[in-house]
Amino acid sequence: MANGVMKAKDTIAGSLATCYATIEGIRYNFMHVINLEAKIDKTKTEVPILGKTGKGNKSTGWSGTFEGTAHYNMSVLRELLRKYKETGQDIYFDMQITNEDPTSAAGRQTTILKDCNLDGGIIAKFDADADYLDEDISGTFDDFEIPETFNLLEGMK
Repeated sequence: MANGVMKAKDTIAGSLATCYATIEGIRYNFMHVINLEAKIDKTKTEVPILGKTGKGNKSTGWSGTFEGTAHYNMSVLRELLRKYKETGQDIYFDMQITNEDPTSAAGRQTTILKDCNLDGGIIAKFDADADYLDEDISGTFDDFEIPETFNLLEGMK
């Protein structure tokens, strides 16, 4: 490792992830998901500070969101929307995402999104000209854990 330069082999192959969702006690392999991104947005408040011409910024909270694309071939999420329509009961679920590329020295990272809730979703779809059907998925989550983190690569410290 010369001068702390990352090796190309230490990137993480995007297609080697796994995604599982636990909904009403049943664990589903969400292998139909093509891509997914979960993020938190921090809530900040501007703080006036005596003796400064500018204001400071103080973090006061956060909110979590996820969005992605999935193959249109699984009705589990549509069933959650149907249950909500019929009963008014909104179903929350957990998602576990693991990234692990055996070639990379970065190792493995697992993130668990807790209390996920759908924003909505597609109920029916067709496209006579499409090679395959997909759908956008999005929602919020109220908490998260990262029980496994990537290794520090050589040269990072």
